[in-house]
Amino acid sequence: MYENFRDQFQNMEQETKNEKPRTLKKDLVHKQELSKMQSQRKNIRVVAKPRANQNGGNEQRPRPAVLGLDGVVSRRAVFEQLAESQSEERPSTKRQLSAESVAKCVSVSKRRDAVPHAETHASKALTHSGPAARPGKPLARRRFRQQLFKSTDVFQRVDTYAINAGKELREECIFSAPPIAQCVTRGARSELEKLRAIWVWLCHNIEYDLDGYLGLSPKLCSPDEVIKEGRGVCSGYSSICLEMCREVGIKCQEVSGFSKGIGYQLSGRRARESDHMWNVVWLEGQWWLLDACWGAGRVDMLNKTFIKCYDDFFFLTEPSEFIDTHFPDQSEWQLLDTPLSWEKFEKRAITSSAFYSLGLKLKQHHQVTTDAGEANVCMSFARPMSVTYELRPHHSRDDTHTTQCAQSDAVPQRGAPEQGDSRGSSARLSLTSLGMSLQLTPPEAGSYDLRLFARPLSASAARHCWVCTVEVVCPVAAETEEVPPNPFLSWGVCVDASELGVECCSAGSDVVEVGEGGEWALTVQTSRPLMMLCELVHTSLEPALAKRCLVTQIATAQLVCHVVCPLRGFYRLSVFVRDYDSSDGKFQNVGNFLMHCRNACPGPESLFPPNLTPWCGPGIRTQQAGLTQFSHAGPVVSLPQGRCNISFHKDSPDLQVHAGLSAELHQETTDLGAELREEALPLSRHLFLTQMDGKVTVSVSAPRRGVYRLSLYGRTPPQQDYMPLCEFVLRSSYLEPNPPFPAVYSAWDRGCVLLEPRGGVLLAGQQVAFRVRVPGVRSVCVIGEKHAELKMNKSRVWEGHAHTGHGTLTHVKLAAATVETDSMAILLTWDVRNLPNEL
Repeated sequence: MYENFRDQFQNMEQETKNEKPRTLKKDLVHKQELSKMQSQRKNIRVVAKPRANQNGGNEQRPRPAVLGLDGVVSRRAVFEQLAESQSEERPSTKRQLSAESVAKCVSVSKRRDAVPHAETHASKALTHSGPAARPGKPLARRRFRQQLFKSTDVFQRVDTYAINAGKELREECIFSAPPIAQCVTRGARSELEKLRAIWVWLCHNIEYDLDGYLGLSPKLCSPDEVIKEGRGVCSGYSSICLEMCREVGIKCQEVSGFSKGIGYQLSGRRARESDHMWNVVWLEGQWWLLDACWGAGRVDMLNKTFIKCYDDFFFLTEPSEFIDTHFPDQSEWQLLDTPLSWEKFEKRAITSSAFYSLGLKLKQHHQVTTDAGEANVCMSFARPMSVTYELRPHHSRDDTHTTQCAQSDAVPQRGAPEQGDSRGSSARLSLTSLGMSLQLTPPEAGSYDLRLFARPLSASAARHCWVCTVEVVCPVAAETEEVPPNPFLSWGVCVDASELGVECCSAGSDVVEVGEGGEWALTVQTSRPLMMLCELVHTSLEPALAKRCLVTQIATAQLVCHVVCPLRGFYRLSVFVRDYDSSDGKFQNVGNFLMHCRNACPGPESLFPPNLTPWCGPGIRTQQAGLTQFSHAGPVVSLPQGRCNISFHKDSPDLQVHAGLSAELHQETTDLGAELREEALPLSRHLFLTQMDGKVTVSVSAPRRGVYRLSLYGRTPPQQDYMPLCEFVLRSSYLEPNPPFPAVYSAWDRGCVLLEPRGGVLLAGQQVAFRVRVPGVRSVCVIGEKHAELKMNKSRVWEGHAHTGHGTLTHVKLAAATVETDSMAILLTWDVRNLPNEL
């Protein structure tokens, strides 16, 4: 009999080699006939004599299987014999399924047409009990998925074949799991590749039956129905995976349990019936987890649709990651050294596959409770990331998921907002290249869902995807002030600031407490010359007024922003930069800083002048013009006595410097009397310029308390127009008025120095001493009621005295005669005031 089977089998194999290629359906039928012959040959009973044991008796051998009709071992006998042989080795594991899975009565496709009375080969007769199927602690240390395969790219050949074969099978109307399993695994070189082919076919050919889940249509029961319709719920995926794995000889089981998918709600207690099913498979000496239902795509509950979105993460997922969202009925199937309790499972953060694929790690991978109304959530990165968040009250979840279906077949719902609610005042996000810190201040007591979204920083065109959800419990809310919105998501220096030329900054992500007077300065060190723009925002400050709160200084390796705060509360200062030489470049955000002011500045009169240029104080422009060694390095100069002298050196003697003084509101003080107010002097009289060959001194005498703008201009002949070099902000706090300087004429040129009198207003009836240095002239005199000639001393200073008259003069003039001409040129003019009128 054995020889007949052998000859028949060899003949069929020879015919197979000689036949021409046939259709896929015929190939499957032919393969089933070959399987029949192999099965019959293996199941022939071999009678052997009993073997004597050590005690002299015959050893009790297992009871031989009873042959059925046609000499074939019955399936029931094989199962009973296998169960007997394994019953003493390890207790069997009872398979627990959900009520839904028990009720549906999944019918497994038989192969009666191919092999009568022998539906499954002995090698495929894997029950849910027995030592091979019982989860337990491995003898050796558990291997990681990365040790099994470095990347899913190694399956490119298998994946492509399985996808194409799935299309052909559907065209051939083959809807049975066993022949599909045989077809898609053809060419697989290992159990891992076979499993991969089955997984890929499942994820690409079965869609989640959302209508069945919501109760809008009957749920499909048998695997054949699910395959034919191309849709099913979680039990449909798991049962087909089980049957296909058995068909190709891979140990596989279904696992029932709970998941954090659609409809999941924190309840504090475990439901009686599980709501999800997935699979475990035995590979390389250990059990592995997989969920084809979650790997096939996701559910958009807003539009009640299933979105096909293949996800490799749920193929042989690490147990430590799988437990975030899947809790089996039997704790052994957690495959963890120390299984988690239900309470700890509920408190764990809900993570997506992107959380692990992006290399993210939470410092607190569980529920967070506030302390004094505040909590901090930290997450580390494997590479720089862009992160946004959304904080919502826990009760605001869409409860329709639970009411519409008593048992929620869990498919991950990831339809999340792109940016999240990062503009609210209930959280403050700060990012670095290594991680994220999110300080939370819930507006009121209660439970909240914190949803985090992320994307690689380098993928600027990509969308932020949901990565995890952490529950935040706030027993008592803290009293908070309103924080201005931050459309740039994070606080502190941006992660990519170094790429834009920023090396370091004087402020970070912490709140900056502004000192007395409401003033603060931000300093940014740069690796290359940059242009800077700043934006200041307060919830009660108008944008036009906010511009008057900023002064920027742009130097070669440093940027400085001076801020004055006119109101109490929180401010947002945002900084934007571009390369200095790139005039058409786009400004990009490099930092956002949160400031808190407890003591605001005295009032609007303390704000900076309007329409200031970015070039305030010594910087790149002054350096390019050859101006160095400034007496005042900063752009804001305080005048406690209402006066100052700003000096600097110039490299080129040909450079001509001009200065201008202005203020938003110029009002003369009343201390000079009505006559002086009627004849108010221009602000240019309160500015005096002294130019030497290599040094320039700009003297300012503020007429009253207030804020002024000092502008410097320069030109080098043959240039006709003066170019702006920089601006200074002068803040005078002196209560008494300061007199003006003498009026300057064009003859007062380079090298001329006024020593006295510096004041531009003289009293009548006084003898006044004059001392000036005027190079290149042969005579100098003071013109009043009489001409008073000045004499040059040994220091080459012209000095002498002149009388201001007896009330008839209005001006006193200083004139000089050059060597080339005999005519006198006016250099300076003083105003003369009568003493009685001024009193």
